[in-house]
Order: sequence, then structure tokens, then C-alpha cells
Amino acid sequence: MIEVAQLHKRFKLADPKRGDADKHKDPRQRGRFFYSVEGVSLACQSGQVLGLIGPNGAGKTTTLRMLSGVLTPDQGTVLIDGVDLHQNGGQARADIGFLSASTNLYPRFTVEENLRYFAALYKVAPAQIEVQIDHLCQQLQMESFRHRRIDVLSSGMKQRANIARAMVHQPKVMILDEPTTGLDIMSTEIVLQFIREQQQRGLPVIFSSHHLDEISMLCDQLCVIDQGRALFSGALEDYCGSRDPQQLRTRFMDDHQSALQEGN
Repeated sequence: MIEVAQLHKRFKLADPKRGDADKHKDPRQRGRFFYSVEGVSLACQSGQVLGLIGPNGAGKTTTLRMLSGVLTPDQGTVLIDGVDLHQNGGQARADIGFLSASTNLYPRFTVEENLRYFAALYKVAPAQIEVQIDHLCQQLQMESFRHRRIDVLSSGMKQRANIARAMVHQPKVMILDEPTTGLDIMSTEIVLQFIREQQQRGLPVIFSSHHLDEISMLCDQLCVIDQGRALFSGALEDYCGSRDPQQLRTRFMDDHQSALQEGN
């Protein structure tokens, strides 16, 4: 499982005076710093899927990057099966499969060559590499293009290969930042089915999305972030009363308007 308590992260502004006169500036810009995340807590048990939602710029990606170990929080803790990610980084990071918008593969390598390379980096046992690559290619329906170079693939194919890269070392936690953005219908369904399969395997899965129908369909848990703060963290039904995406949308928009008024 993954347990997150009171994460905070700020970034130093290159020009703190810029925008000070703008009455519409983000209230998280204070003095020399931009306070991207200010107190986010959440928990995702084994076999659960947690959806992370919020408007653009809310702090979702910063939060996920702290959960994955890419960023170190200024305050707060991230525990992976009880191990502190930022105190025992090498041990805990190996247990995480992380996909971000900036995750890249080597364009001149084939899908299989990329997976072999990253499996070796993660020190996957040689005898297991072939088995794991075969399994991921079947799950993500990549058999038809596993021997093709990355630079000739469609966006959907590349995204599936990126997800395979994140999972090639069989991590204990799966973290995906907007995994279906820009994908066609078939690639989206393949990715969503892959998430379901990881849930069935008992993995905790955290993913962000702007598609509330995906959240309603897949998620047990929900974390709503707005202006760097967690407005809600808990069971999806406790947030909006049902799994109906329209009710989720209505509640989310009401909370967003309230957050804007408080910020002003």
C-alpha cells in the first residue's frame, strides 16, 4: 500500500516581482516562492485504484512526482508498504512504476529493445526479462509492433510501450499521470483494461485524469486537489454519493468554485 501524509512543495520564483500587481494571480504565489502543494494526504491500499482529479495547475503532477520519488517534498511523508520513500529512496523507488508526461523511450530502439534495456537497469533477473516482456506485450496488445522502432509508432502505441517500461520490473505500486490523454478509443480501452488487471493482481494504482467517466468506472478511492490542497480524500461514493460521472462532475465543479472564492 501507499500512505501519503501532509505533502508540501514550493518552488523558488525566477522573478518574484513579476505578476505582483495582477489581481488574478494564483494565491499560492507568495513572496519569493510558489507553493505548488500545501498539505496533500491520501492512502491507497493493495488492490485499490485511486483517482487524482483537479483543474490544470492544481498541483496534481507535483504530487505524483513526489509520490514517485522524482521530487523530494519540503514536508510530509510517503510510505510504500511502511518504507519511507524519501528516507530509504533506493529500496522504495524500486517498488514504484511511474509514468509521467515526460517519460521517454529511446526512439531508435524497438519496443522490445527499450524494455530489455530498462529491465536491465532495474536489475531484473535475466531469466525473467523475456517472460516479463512477453507478458507485457500480451497485456498491452503490443505483439504486432514489439519489433518496430519507437520513432515510427503512433501516439497510442508509444503510450502503451511507455506503460510497459514503467511496469517491466514488476513494481509494488503503479502511478500514472494522465495515461489516456490524447489516445484513440482502442488504445484508451487497452490502457484502462491494463489498470484493471493490475488492480486484480493486488497492486495499489494511482492515476490522474481529466476524464471523470474513467474515474467513476475504475476508482475505489478519490483525491481532489485544487490550488495545492486536498479538498477530499476517501471513498469515491463518499464524495458524490454514487459512481455516476455526472454527479461527480457536479460536486467537483461546486468544490472548485468554492476553492476559487476562498482563494480570492
